[in-house]
Amino acid sequence: MRRGCRFASVDGMTGQPVRILIVGGGYVGMYTALGLQKKLSRGAAEITLVEPQSNMTYQPFLPEAAAGSVEPRHVVVPLRKVLRHCTVLSGAVTRVEHAAKRVTVQPVQGEAYRRDYDLLVMCPGSISRLLPIPGLAENGIGFKTIGEAIYLRNHVLSQLDLAASTDDPEQRRRALTFVFVGGGYAGVEAMAELEDMARYATRYIDNVEPSDMRWVLVEAASRIMPEVSVRLSAYTVDRLTERAIDVRLNTRLESAEGGRIVLSDGEQFDADTLVWTAG
Repeated sequence: MRRGCRFASVDGMTGQPVRILIVGGGYVGMYTALGLQKKLSRGAAEITLVEPQSNMTYQPFLPEAAAGSVEPRHVVVPLRKVLRHCTVLSGAVTRVEHAAKRVTVQPVQGEAYRRDYDLLVMCPGSISRLLPIPGLAENGIGFKTIGEAIYLRNHVLSQLDLAASTDDPEQRRRALTFVFVGGGYAGVEAMAELEDMARYATRYIDNVEPSDMRWVLVEAASRIMPEVSVRLSAYTVDRLTERAIDVRLNTRLESAEGGRIVLSDGEQFDADTLVWTAG
């Protein structure tokens, strides 16, 4: 599209701004709106973006944000600041009537309303698939948003404090056991970054040594990180094992009720930290 070009609306009337509606303000949605905002002349189109969050999260940096290697503000991009010539609606599209070229928007607060469009761009992204595993919904911690990443960082540090403040061996062992389910990029990098952070933090916490912690990575497939080669996947497992991380391949989480972790290989143990990065 050339700068300064104009459009004809779908009803054949020329010179009317085209109503472009973008569903989703993630990486694809934000850059689609940003590209249109730069390429189209003012008045050529009305660009509207609908997104429940007011910012775009660069998810590959979430592990670094959780470990404190990157400032949280460097992981998110305020949509309204970047998309100055677009209308950003905080809400979710709950219904699309494509024949009528209309969507239903449910705002964060208030009643739902309809909004018409001429062109629709669907890029709502994905959500974590929560399997019907007993105790997972109550005890699992997600890893899709900056809020979850920061919560996980604070949670891990609080578990170290708890272990240093109790003489109960069972409570101490439970506090220092960290379980990650899902051996993709997100799970492996999140666990590695947080284990490194916790290892460093033990220098300043009395009565807690790196050897006191137990980190368990549970993966249902026969290898981790299916996005890379088998050789690189095996190399990564070797490096994790060198850091005393327990990598369980061909293993599924069967239950997590009451913090009691039950694995498909028959092992059971208690853990106050369960991170769900699968699905």
